[in-house]
Amino acid sequence: MPAERFIDTNILLYGYDCDAGEKHKIAQTIMSEGWEQLGRTVISVQVLQEFFVNAIRQGQSRDVVVKLLEDMSLWPVVDNSLELFGRGLTLQERYQLSLWDAMIVAAAQTSGARLLYTEDLNHGQDYDGVVATNPFR
Repeated sequence: MPAERFIDTNILLYGYDCDAGEKHKIAQTIMSEGWEQLGRTVISVQVLQEFFVNAIRQGQSRDVVVKLLEDMSLWPVVDNSLELFGRGLTLQERYQLSLWDAMIVAAAQTSGARLLYTEDLNHGQDYDGVVATNPFR
């Protein structure tokens, strides 16, 4: 089955942050869909990197975070590549995004996902076939 949705880092962080209230519950639901329908939810190496840095910053132990990364790596993961970087640069200029946000959109496009769960981009914006959705709105 093709990928349907791409998950940005903030969704994963809320999913493991029991103090995040309603955002935690919503993120947990999105992540559960990823586990129940393996192969249809995608992340990227960038998402894994950002998750690692931010989870450690939030006080998680390195061993726990590495284990979580191993688990998340069971989902399809878009690798960083020169081609992806080039696509990100194009998207950055076209949509006036930060490079990091443009790289997330580029990875979502590369995965074939039509839906990008994120709170960092304009809700409802169509980025050349990938629609940003803020599930916390």
